[in-house]
Amino acid sequence: MPNSSRAATTSPRALVVDDEPSLVRVVVGYLQAGGFEVDSAPDGPTALDLARRTDPDVIVLDVGLPGMDGIEVCRTLRTFTDAYVVMLTARADEVDMLIGLAVGADDYITKPFSPRELMARVQTVLRRPRQSAADRPGAAARGSGEEAARVFGALVIDVLAREVSLGGQPVELTRTEFDLLDTLSERPRVAFSRSLLLERIWGGGAWAGDEHLVDVHIGRLRRKLGDDAREAKYIRTIRGIGYRMGEG
Repeated sequence: MPNSSRAATTSPRALVVDDEPSLVRVVVGYLQAGGFEVDSAPDGPTALDLARRTDPDVIVLDVGLPGMDGIEVCRTLRTFTDAYVVMLTARADEVDMLIGLAVGADDYITKPFSPRELMARVQTVLRRPRQSAADRPGAAARGSGEEAARVFGALVIDVLAREVSLGGQPVELTRTEFDLLDTLSERPRVAFSRSLLLERIWGGGAWAGDEHLVDVHIGRLRRKLGDDAREAKYIRTIRGIGYRMGEG
């Protein structure tokens, strides 16, 4: 994954994408004050070019961009980067939120917002990838040796390499999708509640209580694994609770 190659000692890099110059100036200023190296773009094509060249850790992306909108930009970003995406929108209804998350956004904030709130969201998403599988509950019981790949029929999950294959073919997952699969496969046949998954993957915070977030990402993960929820082979729905992996 591209961001993992950046030296740990360098500042995190952000990309701000919005066509409102005054908002961009404020957001860029706050991010720079928070220790970020920041680039900005007024439209989708420029943003995609910058994202390819600068390899940002997090992208603050407006939905209502002229021409190529933020939804399409996010969809394209997900073809070449796993940078976290925090989407901005003036439309607060849940349909917009779910559409944004379905194309790979990690968080969502509505206008008007305080720059301080946006900074808190950015810092929250950036904390997530720093938690390796070895740091999670239950990891100590596996010992200090390298963990073997987890195998569920044709599905193979290499936790250390953060790679997934299905029938020998690689499956491209976002960080969030991999973290979900990692968590569920860590303890097969254990049912994880949606609230526990929110806490484990998103760290609670601003999304605490929004269990739709879990369902949206599980749906995306299932589609990539070719897993039919009605006859699940890998990720099973436990009615009234949440999800688990393993045989029926």
